[in-house]
Parts: sequence; C-alpha cells; structure tokens
Amino acid sequence: MEPRLDLFTNPALGKVLKHIIAAGKGVEDTGVPAATLELVKIRASQINGCAGCLDMHVKDAAEAGETPVRLALVAAWREAKVFTEAEKAALELTEAGTRIADSAGVSDEVWEKAAKHYDETQLGALIACIAVINTFNRFNVMTRQPAGDYVPGMFG
Repeated sequence: MEPRLDLFTNPALGKVLKHIIAAGKGVEDTGVPAATLELVKIRASQINGCAGCLDMHVKDAAEAGETPVRLALVAAWREAKVFTEAEKAALELTEAGTRIADSAGVSDEVWEKAAKHYDETQLGALIACIAVINTFNRFNVMTRQPAGDYVPGMFG
C-alpha cells in the first residue's frame, strides 16, 4: 500500500503535525504512568483501525518493558486479569472518548470510574492523550499510511 500523502513533507499537514506532536508531549510527567498512556494509545488505535499507530505504540510499549501478554490482551481488557483497576478505568475512558458518536459522549459512570484512580491533572492528561491519538489515527487512516517498518525512537 502506498500512502496518499506524505504527512511530513506536505506543507499543510507537516505544519499541523508539529503542533500535534508538541501537544502530545504535554501528557508527559503528569503522574499517569507511561505504560498506561501507551495502553490508551494502543486501544484507541485498535478501535480506529490505525495500523501505523499500532505499529508504533506496540513497539514503543514493548521497548519500554511492556509484556507480550498484556499487549496481546489490550483489545480484550475487560476479561483480562493482567490490567490494574486504574488501567481498566483509563481503557474504558479511552473507548468512550474514541466512540463518542456511538454513545452520545462519556457517561457519568465511566467518568467516575476514572476519577477514582486519577486526579484532575491526570484526568486532563488522559483526555489529551485520547484526543491526540485519535487525531493521529485520523491522519494515518485517511492518508493510508503503511505500517510495519517503525523502529522505536525513530521519530525522536
């Protein structure tokens, strides 16, 4: 598969991507574990069918020490015993925030579960992470970015 556009050399997309990448860095050092943020990125990318983001975030998570079992079970996190209650709350928030058109938003129940495990700063970081990864998913899916050749750290 050939991409429809080169995201980094296209004048409009390249300019916007710089800002989105910077926005994504805003979730670092907020108290949300890096592993949780990667799980969020993986789950949203699974829902959106974004092979490029899955390629990147599964490999980044593995490079950071995430286990193959946990990576394999992200799509079935509700039935898996390998995730903490906090991680499950973040994954549920991810699903609700990614599928907002399916359920008219994020329910109070989903929000309250997340709020049991994360403070306001961390909730803000999770929302930002979910929004940013959904944005990257849309860029990649619409332009048919290929996957499979990502090497951890290759984008700096």
